Amino acid sequence: MKKSIETLSHNLAKLRTGRAHPSMLETISVVYYGNATPLSQVATIAIEDARTLTITPWDKGMVQAIDKAIRTSDLGLNPATAGMVIRVPLPPLTEERRKELVKHVRSEAEDARISVRNIRRDANTQAKELLKTKKITEDEERRSEEAIQKLTDRFVLEIDKLVAAKESELMQV
Repeated sequence: MKKSIETLSHNLAKLRTGRAHPSMLETISVVYYGNATPLSQVATIAIEDARTLTITPWDKGMVQAIDKAIRTSDLGLNPATAGMVIRVPLPPLTEERRKELVKHVRSEAEDARISVRNIRRDANTQAKELLKTKKITEDEERRSEEAIQKLTDRFVLEIDKLVAAKESELMQV
């Protein structure tokens, strides 16, 4: 269940909220000596101001490859190259785009909830199997189901908190 929360947090961190954040570019891979390499392994990514990221490649020949990788990504960003530094300005989000992102956040949250519920189902099935093989008593099985439900409720509440925080961050102008 913790893994589901971590995955949700990771997926929410990738969403663009109008502010510059280096993790936005985590998913971008650059062709470096014939191999697809994560951008963070070939350049330094920094925040210049609230709406601009700067990328400084470690190898001068990588400037064009990084520029191309950012342009062809699904992030919709247009980098500007100035010598060895690539600036990535983030356009402000429109109200419509914010609403789309909120829907996406809710979809990610539902996927995480489903994952947590599947884990609960598997754990309850294991408890029933132990009861069938007489390794635990009915009382122990009932207690374990209650404990599993409490854990599930705690993790679903944590998912709801993450989603609420991300939604308020997205809708902030």
